[in-house]
This record gives sequence, C-alpha cells and structure tokens, in this order.
Amino acid sequence: MEYPISPIAPGPFKPDLENLALGYKAADWFRDAKFGIYIHWGVYSVAEQGEWYPRQMYIPGSPENLHHIETWGHPAKFGYKDFIPLWKAEKFDPDWMVGLFKRAGARYFTPCAVHHDNFDLWDSRHHAFNAAKMGPKKDIIGMFREATLRAGLRFGVTTHLSRAFSWVNTNKNSDAGGAYDGNDPAWRDFYLPPSQDQRRRYPLNPPPEWRRLWVLRIKDLIDRYEPDHLYFDGAVPFRGDDRFRSGLEVLAHYYNRSVERHGKLDSVMFIKDLMHYDDVMGHGLYVTGIASLDYEGGQSDAIRAAAWQTDASIGPWGYNPARPYITPTEAIHKLIDIVSKNGNLLLNVPPKADGTLDGATINILEAMGAWLARNGEAIYGTRHWKKFGGGDVRYTTKGDTFYAICLAWPAGGATALEDLGTAGLEKRITQIDLLGSPAKIDFTQHENGLEVRLPQQKPADLDHAYVLKITGQPSQ
Repeated sequence: MEYPISPIAPGPFKPDLENLALGYKAADWFRDAKFGIYIHWGVYSVAEQGEWYPRQMYIPGSPENLHHIETWGHPAKFGYKDFIPLWKAEKFDPDWMVGLFKRAGARYFTPCAVHHDNFDLWDSRHHAFNAAKMGPKKDIIGMFREATLRAGLRFGVTTHLSRAFSWVNTNKNSDAGGAYDGNDPAWRDFYLPPSQDQRRRYPLNPPPEWRRLWVLRIKDLIDRYEPDHLYFDGAVPFRGDDRFRSGLEVLAHYYNRSVERHGKLDSVMFIKDLMHYDDVMGHGLYVTGIASLDYEGGQSDAIRAAAWQTDASIGPWGYNPARPYITPTEAIHKLIDIVSKNGNLLLNVPPKADGTLDGATINILEAMGAWLARNGEAIYGTRHWKKFGGGDVRYTTKGDTFYAICLAWPAGGATALEDLGTAGLEKRITQIDLLGSPAKIDFTQHENGLEVRLPQQKPADLDHAYVLKITGQPSQ
C-alpha cells in the first residue's frame, strides 16, 4: 500500500512515533474539565441487549442468538440490517440531552460516532450505511455537536470502527436453520467481505481496501465535525501489512487539524495500553506519549504524571434494562478517586432507541450535578497533590488551596489526617471550611497529623462525600 492513503493536513505532526511523542501533550482544557459524559447509542439500541448484540446474535447457541431467534426470528430471515429501519430516534432532542449532561456537571460530551457494527452516526461521505441516510435519517453527530457547543461544553467523539472487519464477521455463520444473512453479497458493504478472522479484537491483517476506508471515514469525521476529544477503542491500528501506518497517519492528521484551528494543539487523543491482553498487539500498538492513556472500566491505582482518563459506564454500555446500574454514590466516589490521581472520568450513559434516557439514568446524573454544584471547586481546575490520599480520603489542590475529600462521615465527627501534619506540608493550616455548610470547623495541627472536629451528626443535605477546604500561610 502506498502512503499516505489520503492527504495529511499540513502542520508540525508527522506519522512518526518519535515526532508524535515529542509534540503531544493533553490540552489544558481537558486537565481542568475532569468530568465528561459519553453515550453508546445506535442501531443495536433497538434490541435492548447491549452494544455487542450485532456480533453475539450471530454466534450459534449464544444467549443472544437464542434470544434473537425467539424474539425476532432466524438470522437468515431477520438479521442486524433489519434493525436499521426500526431505529427511528423519534424522541431525540439533543438540546435536552446535552442540557441534562451539563446540569450533571459534565464539561465535555463525547458520543460514540461509530461502534464495531460498521454503522456511522454522521452524514458520512464514504459509507452509505449511516444515520443521515437510514434509520433516524438524522445527522446525529452533527446535531449533538451543535447542541454541545450551544451548551458551552467541549465536543468529542469516540470511534470503534477499527475492530469492525473481524468483529462483525460472525454474521457469515450458519446453523441448522440456514446460512445467516451476512452471507448475502447484496449487503457486503455493511456486513463486510467474508473472512476467516472473527476476532473480538483488532483484525490480524485487514486488506488494503478496508484500511483505506477506515482512514477516509475517520478523517471525514475529524475534518467536518472538529472534535476536541477523539478516542480509539484500543490503540493504534492496524498490525499485519499495514504496520500501524494507517493509525499513525490519522493521529498526525488530527493533531495538525487542531493546530490549524487553534494555533496550537488543543485537542486530546486517547488510546489504551492493552498490548498483552489476549495476545501481543491484539488491541493495536501502544506507545507512551503519542496520545493520552485511557482505561476502560478500570483506572490507575496511583498518580500518573501525564493526564489520563477512565471511560466507565453507569451500567450497560448500550441500553439493556436487564442490567443493573451503579449508585450515585459509586459514580461520585469514582470521579473523586480518579481526579485525585490526575485523571478524568468519562461516564457512559445508555439512551433508549427513541432517544430518551430512563429514570435511573436521570437520577444518577441529577445526583452528580447536585453534588458538583456544591463541591465542584474541589474537582474542576484542580491538580493532584504529592499523595492521592488513602482510606476514605482523597486530596486535590488548586493554587494555595488544598482539599481533603472524605468519602464517609467519621463516627462521632472526629477525623485524623496523618498526611497533613506540619512535617508534611509546606504551609501551616490556618482555616478549614466544610463546603456547603456554615458550621465552624475546629482543628489541631501538629507535626504528625491534622485532627479535625466536625459536627457529630452529618448535616442532612450533605450526601455521598464531603469536602474540607483547607487554607493556610507559609509555615515557620
């Protein structure tokens, strides 16, 4: 294959590992934002079985396959393509949805623009199977972008397309009821050409035409929708004959477009360090420094020097009412812990096929918004301290202010913070305030710790976690 596949935007970045690593740094807006919202919404939402349904429904004998046959019919007669006209998004109101995310305290919004199912949610120039032409017949990503900018949030997108070539190939399977509809050549552009590679991960050696189409579609998304946050569901594609050149080309193009728009690199790019998950490079090439690190579901257990992100869901990634959700307290504690370690939380919520959110999702978001409205100064614009904390306490800093975020109210109202003695701080503590409460907080600071005396009973309106705002003057 000749490179570049398509022109790379001019600028300082080249599709070269050393060049990318020397030039990349997470944008300051991202480091200040701390909290974003993410959604998985698409054709798969109709089945209400989660975002992996397009793959699992074609694996003979799987729970999803048996469910599909019982509910919708045999995949030879009713396949994934037949869900497309059923996804109408008839109640979709992007301003309402993004407005809710803003009230929840999110500072950026990053919808999934294309999942592994090979269906684009924008008015794609290079793929006819897209939401503007089929299903909802709406440019979902374009509508989300405009609503996000109107709300004053940063806009981004996630892309999961790099797995599609192998991931969807289960649609070529068959069982006693016949060959599944993925074998029909009339649908090859959507179901992709037959291949022996049915991996869940990145394909082993995708053909040149697929790599070219991937590059064109992702560049189209970058050029026309100008995301300030971009994510691959894995690391840099593709291995095999490509030797990761396609992925490096897209990174360089994305960074140069950001420099062109802002006069500097003001966008953030996320890849995952999964080099040895299942097999070497099964999720692509990960090299520290060429982009920011993302953890799916998990998170760092320590402070990382470079800004990072966890993407996690309140429950299922794609809508599935049978799956449980986390509690608001669990979501808030996750955010606090991540921020104390120099990370951001990108929290996924799953819309229904019609474009609405269920009551449990709304309750979680409203609770997070209420907590952040009171305590957000300990989250937004903060930086990590030399220690992230320990036990039920996490620390953040902002200028000369120090925050101790306590995940549980201490028995009897007394708590001791061993890290905050005069021996451990450059500044002597002169005042402590309890955010959201007028109560006077008494304390004693000695060499080996800080003893704080709170009200014996937690105030009724302080939920989930409470914040001690600590100020001081230079120590003697």
